Amino acid sequence: MRLIFAGTPEFAAVALVALIEAGHDVALVLTQPDRPAGRGMRLTPSPVKQLALRHGLSVLQPAALKDAEVRAQLAAVNADAMIVAAYGLLLPSAVLALPRLGCLNIHASLLPRWRGAAPIQRAILAGDPETGITIMQMDSGLDTGGMLLRAALQIADEDTAQTLHDKLAVLGASSIVSALRQLAQGTLRAQPQNDSAATYAAKLSKAEGLIDWRKSAAEIARAVHAYNPFPVAQARLRAETWRIWQAQAAQRSEGSPGEILQADRDGILVRCGEGALLLKELQKAGGKRLPASSFLAGNPVKLGDRFET
Repeated sequence: MRLIFAGTPEFAAVALVALIEAGHDVALVLTQPDRPAGRGMRLTPSPVKQLALRHGLSVLQPAALKDAEVRAQLAAVNADAMIVAAYGLLLPSAVLALPRLGCLNIHASLLPRWRGAAPIQRAILAGDPETGITIMQMDSGLDTGGMLLRAALQIADEDTAQTLHDKLAVLGASSIVSALRQLAQGTLRAQPQNDSAATYAAKLSKAEGLIDWRKSAAEIARAVHAYNPFPVAQARLRAETWRIWQAQAAQRSEGSPGEILQADRDGILVRCGEGALLLKELQKAGGKRLPASSFLAGNPVKLGDRFET
């Protein structure tokens, strides 16, 4: 098919590779404008733009899609479909109506579960046993369009937002290729979502990362996994903020929430509202991520020390 592709981060770049390798004619790539990044805050192209340029594809980077000139450029492509993956800009109704087959979104959840900005993290936080990819026929609502294809994926106990993101990126890439093949064969029909079963995946904030030790160890462990790599779970001890990258729930009942029960090569065990949490990888401000044994060598603690709740 002749396609317009709209996406920005690595999740979208994986899908773009798959579409190119499947032989589709990607006539135009939409991605967000270059952003400052790194220590030097230099303008840096998105992963999708970098990939598109390596493949010699035309790239358009509008700040918004409301401008009539931008819409004219999109219309001139005469695309069969627009594929959208973590693009980051709203598509006006006039743009949604341009391609012959409309606009198809690669959404990282099993809709109608987790509509919105952070479906991967919210699925981990909620303790969902599975998540997946939905190829959705886009409409003017927030992830409310008809479902063309769904592919499920189990969430492993050790999955972080990063590892689950990477698995879903691969699944999303294969799913969109499959969906386009079935659309071309005329064997795929959109199914409406059950709006009454919808949940909303709100955008993450840095403030969410602060651990409340009054919660259960299972809840906090899920938060550590969900907030890796952003915004990263944080705990405060002696007016210092520690970032917690890896942790595991454990069964211990003594002590009070936030109290350190154990500190050795296996990790730092902290009492929670229910159970305890073993901190296994930590980082101080300005420092490196370290396994607990190495972290403790430079940051000793005493049993009975207590994190702020």
